[in-house]
Amino acid sequence: MERVVAAQHAAFGSFDGLRRAQPRSRSCAPNAGGNRARCAPISCVADTKHATKVQRNANLAKLQAGYLFPEASIFEWNALKLFICFSPFLDQIARRRAAHLQKNPDAKVISLGIGDTTEPIPEVITTAMAKSSVCFSELMGWPHGKATVDMELSKELCVTLAKTFYGQVGISETEVFVSDGAKCDIARLQLTFGSSVSMAVQDPSYPAYVDTSVIIGQTSTFQKDVQQYGNIVYMKCSPENNFFPDLSTLPRTDIIFFCSPNNPTGSSATREQLEQLVAFAKKNGSIIIYDSAYAMYISDDCPKTIYEIPGAKEVAIETGSFSKYAGFTGVRLGWTIVPDQLLYADGFPVRNDFNRVMGTCFNGASNIAQAGGLACLSPEGLKAMHDVVGFYKDNTRILVDTFKSLGFKTYGGTNAPYVWVQFPGRSSWDVFSEILEKIDIVTTPGSGFGPTGDGFVRASAFGSRENILEASRRLKSLYS
Repeated sequence: MERVVAAQHAAFGSFDGLRRAQPRSRSCAPNAGGNRARCAPISCVADTKHATKVQRNANLAKLQAGYLFPEASIFEWNALKLFICFSPFLDQIARRRAAHLQKNPDAKVISLGIGDTTEPIPEVITTAMAKSSVCFSELMGWPHGKATVDMELSKELCVTLAKTFYGQVGISETEVFVSDGAKCDIARLQLTFGSSVSMAVQDPSYPAYVDTSVIIGQTSTFQKDVQQYGNIVYMKCSPENNFFPDLSTLPRTDIIFFCSPNNPTGSSATREQLEQLVAFAKKNGSIIIYDSAYAMYISDDCPKTIYEIPGAKEVAIETGSFSKYAGFTGVRLGWTIVPDQLLYADGFPVRNDFNRVMGTCFNGASNIAQAGGLACLSPEGLKAMHDVVGFYKDNTRILVDTFKSLGFKTYGGTNAPYVWVQFPGRSSWDVFSEILEKIDIVTTPGSGFGPTGDGFVRASAFGSRENILEASRRLKSLYS
């Protein structure tokens, strides 16, 4: 028991329990004065070999280690991959980067890899969040003297989201679900539909769609020869088909995951393509889960929401997020639209089931985050978000121009903060290693997003202008 208490003190009292060099925790005991703790390292591995009789979830055992969802704790991920005791493993990119830095300790590594925003959250938004947090210290402060989620605030945010992003397409506030981010809602949607549904996904695409399908039990095992899970329809999206699947060749599935603008390819579906997708879903009685996380990056006439397409309310759910608009990757705030017109085969509203799942699994986004969300949607906040998006789009243009000047074929980069760069005849991982080892730049291997992604790397425009310009200089030195 003393060891457990000590571990808790190390975890909640300070960061003294973290060690970079080895996966160990710390055990603390009072010093001679009895007031402060002196910590000594202890092993994270249990001293005994006792095991329970509970069988591991077989679906989790199917998962393959991936670039984005490593065999590491979320704390490791957020604490810059500290080697703490929850898991001895890091994801593949982090391991290779760590090995490179160990071999080259003076290397100044620039990351064009994971798509986390780097610019500060605009002040008009942080000011609103700061004001809301201070009110929690007042007995009868905002919100109405409660430390629980403010439902009036949530309703106001739903109304404002519906008006701001969906006012022209007829979405009402009762069809808007505010959440802690689109990624979390993807998992809740999987829970809503269950393990017996069939699923299709763009290839390449954001790995969360596939991994949540595996975890919920929709798939069979991973097939190494084709680098795919069984019972998932992989919709090939490549330069040859303009990154839109040939729907005429696809079998019917219950659920179709579709992201536009797409992560990782940066491609955005045209109005005609989305009309085809909606018609395909209607014909087959399918439901589209449409990820619009990058919609604000669209600068041409591509639809920013699938509900611009007639009939989409009968077949589509849409997720959205403030992460890539306002830098909310750590604040966590998003939303999901489930139209009243979307019905199961028996006529029961899908919205009712999702509402039940949300009420059961989620207590609501924090008041502070929601206050920030409302500030995002104010006239000043919208301008600030567009300025942030414009900054990253300028970064993207620098990267696109750099790769094109070197003779590479690039895709995306117009309506998304990602550049999809083709290296014909080469493995994504070989290109990743070459760029890292020779010029100290981290990219993302395309094969991490699906088998069709091999032969490409994704370069992210999330970074300081200084780093983007330096990355451009290094790339030119390598490939000129």
